[in-house]
Amino acid sequence: MGNLLSICDIKDDVQHILDLACKIKAGEIEDKPLEGKTLAMIFQKSSTRTRVSFDVGMYQLGGRAIFLSSNDLQMGRGEPIYDTAKVLSRFVDGIMIRAIDHCDVVELARHSDVPVISGLTNVEHPCQALADALTIKEHFGTFEDKKICFVGDGNNVCNSLLLIAPLLGMDMSVACPKGYEPNEHILNIARDFARENNTEIVVSDDINVALDNVDVVYTDVWVSMGDEAEEIERKAVFSPYQVNEDLMALANDGAIFMHCLPAVRGQEVSTAVIDGPQSVVFDEAENRMHAQKAILYHYLKD
Repeated sequence: MGNLLSICDIKDDVQHILDLACKIKAGEIEDKPLEGKTLAMIFQKSSTRTRVSFDVGMYQLGGRAIFLSSNDLQMGRGEPIYDTAKVLSRFVDGIMIRAIDHCDVVELARHSDVPVISGLTNVEHPCQALADALTIKEHFGTFEDKKICFVGDGNNVCNSLLLIAPLLGMDMSVACPKGYEPNEHILNIARDFARENNTEIVVSDDINVALDNVDVVYTDVWVSMGDEAEEIERKAVFSPYQVNEDLMALANDGAIFMHCLPAVRGQEVSTAVIDGPQSVVFDEAENRMHAQKAILYHYLKD
């Protein structure tokens, strides 16, 4: 049994899961492959895309999902994660958790007897990265000779993209202010993956350097959940990194714009870009469900 807490957990299975997602989306997988299966969904942080896509995905695969907020669990009242993991393992076939602290997810997986899937932590967002990769593959038809640039805060989404890009043969750059770089440990692993796959990772505070020869421009909110106390400071620091028409002009012809959503128009991205012809954000959002259906199939199918 395996878990999906990080892109590193599927280092050798990324392409297989993406191929599976394409087949599921095309209707090429047998009907109701997870019939009789139940997924517990623990949410410490609110969500639109994660909750609905996992819930609908399980239903379409023939299984069912149970929504559990922190208020619904004794874990929210101090029950040890060990006890929660052991009890849920007796009831369900898998656990998806959207958590505040990555360490909680690691501990849950350590003690669970069923697969644990991360729906987001403060360190990574592997499900989002798989949906992003599926979107890039659909748009360009290949990962070969493609480069993605993440603009803004080197956050959990950026971390997972750094890991998945070289595994698929893509170069990646990050344009971020000093002090807001991606997780150093993950960046080192990503550079190892890049060396193994003959790709390149670049992190720079210079937008012109990061946007050189880029096919995908990606950004996320400047103020994530939990960063509200830093809102004024973050807006000032990140304002030169807004993805607008001038910034998109630095990318290659035919470049696409991506955002994991929700977005704040007029902050990290201009309305003209996110609602413009280069934007694929709603294809990307839809692909959360298809990618996660492939993940569920991969981990829960007998």
